[in-house]
Amino acid sequence: MKKQNDSGSKRVFNLIIVDESGSMSIIRQQAFSGMNETLQTIRQMQERFPLQEQRVTLVTFDTGRTTWHYDNLPASSTSDLKWDDYCPGGGTPLYDAMGTAISKVNAQVSEGDNVLVTVITDGEENSSREWTLKMIRTMIEKLKKQHWTFTLIGTDNLDVETMARSFAIDEHLEFQQDEAGTKAMFARERRSRARYNCCLAKDVEMTTGSFFEED
Repeated sequence: MKKQNDSGSKRVFNLIIVDESGSMSIIRQQAFSGMNETLQTIRQMQERFPLQEQRVTLVTFDTGRTTWHYDNLPASSTSDLKWDDYCPGGGTPLYDAMGTAISKVNAQVSEGDNVLVTVITDGEENSSREWTLKMIRTMIEKLKKQHWTFTLIGTDNLDVETMARSFAIDEHLEFQQDEAGTKAMFARERRSRARYNCCLAKDVEMTTGSFFEED
């Protein structure tokens, strides 16, 4: 059984998992800028909702490495990535990246904490060695019952809805893999992230499947 959060504040764990495989190189600049803008948004949420404790884990991955840019750090302790921190190359061990990152954050949270998981990829799984789709799906189905929200964001060359469904992920977003499409996607994600935090502050549940919906 998980321990209780005794801090007196709502804790929000932001887990961001971003594909760093070679095909992401065509949108490297936009992905790099988008990650930094997302970090800025999380820091803004900390200022806007001081009773919510924002924590950040940011992971990028390819076949050569999994890079933990931030590992459960307070939002106020994060800063923008440097250009050389994100250098696309290699394949897409998506299951291994998701499984490793999600299970690590799961070991850090307490009962009552909220977790927002964001997965951004332009490709399907092609090189994992430790985790399988079934293992990921089983873990996600369990965690969705414990204040975890999962989002999958994928490029327009993927069937993102079917891919999300295979993971048991309810919230998904497709974007065009070019400069304008990537910028628009990150902007929409940040607006959705802000709404998510507003709902938490008001103790209002977001309807399943509505994370990326906009009026």
